[in-house]
Amino acid sequence: MYDNFAYFYDKLMRNADYDKRTAYVLSLFKQFDRKPALLLDLCCGTGTFSEAFSKDGISVIGVDISEDMLSLANEKATENGTNTLYLHQDAKELDLYGTVDGAVCLMDSLNHITDYADFCEAIKRVSLFLEKDRLFIFDLNTEYKAESILGNNAFVFEENGVFLSWQNDYDKKKKTNTIYLDFFAEEGDGIYRRKSEEIAERAYTGDEIERALTKAGLKIEAVYEDMKKTPPTATCQRAFYVTRKL
Repeated sequence: MYDNFAYFYDKLMRNADYDKRTAYVLSLFKQFDRKPALLLDLCCGTGTFSEAFSKDGISVIGVDISEDMLSLANEKATENGTNTLYLHQDAKELDLYGTVDGAVCLMDSLNHITDYADFCEAIKRVSLFLEKDRLFIFDLNTEYKAESILGNNAFVFEENGVFLSWQNDYDKKKKTNTIYLDFFAEEGDGIYRRKSEEIAERAYTGDEIERALTKAGLKIEAVYEDMKKTPPTATCQRAFYVTRKL
């Protein structure tokens, strides 16, 4: 899963401002609790956030379902000289060696779990390994973004020698986007090689999210608009959830 995507992800996400986002997440930890000593980065992808947290003096466990993503994450750890532990696991089958005193799941990764039972199970597994009173912070793409921004729309991106064609197929009843990605990577002499990936995202309602958290023994402390400290607006595209283990 996400194998072809892994090798283009960082190039396409260079404008995501990971440093600013890392600082924002850490500010939420400090506002509602404290800076964690051992942090779970669920669905860590290529490890950019994991490495940023590690550089800030936090011990990090990064977990992802994609071996290719983790291969790139381990390369970053070697380059950075960090001791980040990367584990190849499915979120709904998360199994750690002990507890952590903080957890995150960022860049709408939980939206990629399109089965609600699996979504609930993934959150339950995080809670299982999270110490009492500690925080799980995650973000999700909203229903508004799923329908009005992604919808049945098509997008084209060109970044750092990669041309991406992005086509969405939106199922309004299921609130699910099937996303067809075609990557054209420059290999020299003007030659581009095509690689394709099919992924999916599901938008969850506020009630569905709250039910999943309640079942997992987590309490919502705050819901904020992306990169802000104010409640989401009607046109919010990404919402941050700050939750506490009861």
